[in-house]
Amino acid sequence: MGSESRHSSPARAGSQPVSEKDTDQHQPSMPFAASDDEKSHTDVPVDPNGVHHPSMVPDPDGKRELREWECWDKLAYSWPKWKKAMYLASIAGIQISMNFNTSVYPSAVNPVAEHFGISAQAARVGQMIYLVFYSFGCELWAPWSEEFGRWPILQLSMFLINIWEIPCSVAPNFGTIVVCRALGGLSTAGGSVTLGLIADMYEPETQHWPLCFIVLSSTIGTSIGGVIGGPIERYLTWQWNFWIQLIFGVVVQAVHFFMPESRATILIDREAKRRRETGEDPNVYGPNELKKPRISLKEAGKIWLRPFEMFIREPIVLLLSLLSGFSDALIFTFLEAFNVTFPNNFGFGTLEVAWAFIPINASYFFTYFLYWPWFWRDDHLRKKNGPDWMTPERRLKPLLLLALFEPIGLFGFAWTCMGPPQTHWIAPMIFSFLVGLANFAIYYSSVDYMRDEGQVLEEVAASAWGL
Repeated sequence: MGSESRHSSPARAGSQPVSEKDTDQHQPSMPFAASDDEKSHTDVPVDPNGVHHPSMVPDPDGKRELREWECWDKLAYSWPKWKKAMYLASIAGIQISMNFNTSVYPSAVNPVAEHFGISAQAARVGQMIYLVFYSFGCELWAPWSEEFGRWPILQLSMFLINIWEIPCSVAPNFGTIVVCRALGGLSTAGGSVTLGLIADMYEPETQHWPLCFIVLSSTIGTSIGGVIGGPIERYLTWQWNFWIQLIFGVVVQAVHFFMPESRATILIDREAKRRRETGEDPNVYGPNELKKPRISLKEAGKIWLRPFEMFIREPIVLLLSLLSGFSDALIFTFLEAFNVTFPNNFGFGTLEVAWAFIPINASYFFTYFLYWPWFWRDDHLRKKNGPDWMTPERRLKPLLLLALFEPIGLFGFAWTCMGPPQTHWIAPMIFSFLVGLANFAIYYSSVDYMRDEGQVLEEVAASAWGL
C-alpha cells in the first residue's frame, strides 16, 4: 500500500494550522476551493487542512482522481470497532485453516504409506511438496491483492484450496495426492495477503495489537494440526485427514464471503462511481479507473517480481525472512520428528504424541500475552512523545531477547530426547515450549518491523518474508 494510504489521515494530512477563513473555504465537498490570492497564481486544489494536492488537477478531458481525505468515512479505517473485530475474527479463521492444512498432514503419513504400499519417507513427499509450493503461492497471490482487492483474491485462493482437497480425499494412487497437494500449496495466498488487511483498517501507530492477534492465529494453525491429527489418525481413516481440511476450509470461506472489501483503492473506486451515478461529482474517478491499461503484461511481470526484487533492494527483508524461515522450518520438523522421537524413545502412542504438541501451542499464547507490556509501554511513550517517536528498528528490540530461546530450546531438546532412564518425557516438551516462544517472537517482530518500515509495500514485504 502506498505511503499515503498507510500513513495519512484527514486529521494528520496537513502540518500547518488552518485559519477560520480557510476552514470556510476548504470543505471536503469543495476540494477545489481556494483563496483569491491562491487563484491568482495557481489552480492546484487544497484539502481541508490547507495542503496542496497537484495530483488532483483534472486531466485534459476533465477527469480528476478522488483522494482518500475526500472519502475517509468510506474507507476501512473508519469502520466501527465491532466491524473491525468481526473482520479480524474471519481473517484469523482463514489463517488457522490455511496453516492447518500444512500441519495436519503428517498424521496421515503412516496410514497413507500403509494404504498405498509405500515407505513412510515417500509418503512425506506430500508434506514437502505442499510447503515448497506454498512458499511460491504467497509470492504470486499477494501483489494482486493490491491491484484487485483482498476479497476476490482470498475467495479465489480458498476456493482453489478447497477444490484440490477433493481429489486428495478420493485419490486412487499416491501420485494424485502429490499433484493435488502441490496445487493446493500454490493456491494458498497465506499471510502475505491477510497481513496486508491490517494496514487497510489500522494506522501504523495502532497496528501492533491486531497484527499480534493475526500472528497468533497463524502460528496456532501451524501447530494445532499436530494435536488434532492424532485423534484423526487413531479413530478415522486417512481420507478424513483431507475431508476435515476441506470442511474447515469451506466454513471459513463461507464466513469470509459475507465480509466487505477493505482495500482502500477499491473502496475509492466504488465511491467515485457512486458520486458519478448520483450526479454529486460527475468528473471524479477512482485511482484504478484512471489507469490505462489497468494491467499490462509488462506490469504483470513487475508485480510478480516485486517480492524477489525486495530480497536484493531491502537486505533487512532478506535477513529477517531467512531467520523466520529457519524458525518455521523447526516447527514443521517437530511435526515429523515427534512421531519418531516420542514413540521410539518414550513409548508414546498415537494420542500421546498428539498431546506432545500442546506445549508448542501453549507457548504461542504465552508469547502473545508476553508482548502486551511492550505494547502498553510503547503506546504510553507514543502519546507522550508524538506519533513519530518510535522508529521501525525499535520494534525489533524484544526479538533480541526472545530469539535467544531458540538455540536454548534446540540444544535442550537434543540433550533430553533420549528417553528413560536418562530423561523424563516432560523435559523435551519444556524445551519445545522455548522453541515455540522464539518462533512466535521471530514471526511477529519481523512482520511488525517490515510493515512499519515506510519504504516497502507491506503485502509485498510479507510475501517476500513468506518465501
